[in-house]
Amino acid sequence: MIVEIEGLQKIYEGKQRVVAVDGIDLSVRPGELFGLLGPNGAGKTTTIKMLAGLAKPSAGSASIAGVDCTTDARRIKQLVGYMPDTFGSYDNMRVHEYLDFFVAAFKIPRKLRRTRIEECLETTGATYMRDRYVESLSHGMKQRVGITRTLLHNPQVLILDEPANGLDPTARVEMRQILLKLAAMGKTLIVTSHILPELSRICDTVAIITQGKLR
Repeated sequence: MIVEIEGLQKIYEGKQRVVAVDGIDLSVRPGELFGLLGPNGAGKTTTIKMLAGLAKPSAGSASIAGVDCTTDARRIKQLVGYMPDTFGSYDNMRVHEYLDFFVAAFKIPRKLRRTRIEECLETTGATYMRDRYVESLSHGMKQRVGITRTLLHNPQVLILDEPANGLDPTARVEMRQILLKLAAMGKTLIVTSHILPELSRICDTVAIITQGKLR
């Protein structure tokens, strides 16, 4: 298994104690397209943030390719391409400038950056957007650029939070085609959604989570 989760728990302490993730056990095979399904507030995003090394669990463990997601978060960020459910604001930047910022952050040598950006744009069918301003893109276009960004450092595992959320029917079909293409390239994908048909059409395995528990 490339992804292993055992007894994963996340508790937020405060005036009201919230158990966001409650003792989840999961495993994902290499090259699998794995769906994490549940309603809003179920604990999906918290789970994948812990996998991506962006949040520390209260209990339990998670690892990717044998690397502990808590104790070696720096290495996890090299292994994982993570796309959150919101794109963020990047005004006055063209798409290629936006991607160049991230490819530099991943410390890819300068002489290889342009080629890597073009390769990733081609993979996601976003080459025609390279000279457009980010703020001018539609939601569907931004989702493609977001996936392009996750591919820049050639990670083994892609973790995508609600990549089809808010897309029109045509863009949803295109998104499914991109995910299937990435799976065919040998990438391991973990994709969240609150819509069962979105995942059942493309995923090898679907896990259902509600109120922080695996059902």
